[in-house]
Amino acid sequence: MVFLRSLIFALLQAVITPVYTLIAILTFPLHPITRYRIISGWALTMLWLLRVVCGIRMEVRGAENIPKRPCLVLCKHQSAWETIALQKVFPPQVWVIKRELLWLPFFGWGLAMTSPVAIKRSEGREAIRQLLRQGKERLKLGFCVVIFPEGTRVNFGERGRYKIGGALLSESSGAPAIPVAHNAGKLWGRNSFIKYPGVITMSIGQAIEPAGLKAEEINQRVEEWIETEVMRLP
Repeated sequence: MVFLRSLIFALLQAVITPVYTLIAILTFPLHPITRYRIISGWALTMLWLLRVVCGIRMEVRGAENIPKRPCLVLCKHQSAWETIALQKVFPPQVWVIKRELLWLPFFGWGLAMTSPVAIKRSEGREAIRQLLRQGKERLKLGFCVVIFPEGTRVNFGERGRYKIGGALLSESSGAPAIPVAHNAGKLWGRNSFIKYPGVITMSIGQAIEPAGLKAEEINQRVEEWIETEVMRLP
């Protein structure tokens, strides 16, 4: 039954995504935030399908910690689930992503219309400069900037190395860093086709204000809070 539900979800996703890609491309003349509000309908549709087809529900803790101004969302990366769910929980947002994702048929084309900060990791310092420059631009437009500090998905219960790019952006822009923990990997694992029914809990920590802090300290606080909170989740 779990396999069948996962298959039905995958088939519906394959049908719906090209439609939303066309909608995304047609939003090109609009303001970036208006484009985002339209395109993020895809994520809301996927969350609905996950609940109805796969039996995956969501619980959010700490929503009161989301600031009223643009912020940096530094999130644990275990699954594809959080890339969808963050769009429901947080205000208009852009992601820091690998440039290669924009080359994916349909999904990547639609993603390009959401004003992401698309970097090439192999460029090292230039990638960091691009992150800082474009990240500040997106914050000024009114977007939150979503960064996965571990850089890639890790299996549930594992811990990747937290890269400092997000903390550098917080330090240089003055935008608060919001740590986000969750346990999505228990139900929808890293690169997994199978999606098990149940409740995924997302926990949002208190804002880390960068005033008076160096990037290394911001990064350490984010990592400690996320990894401690993950262990507390059911």
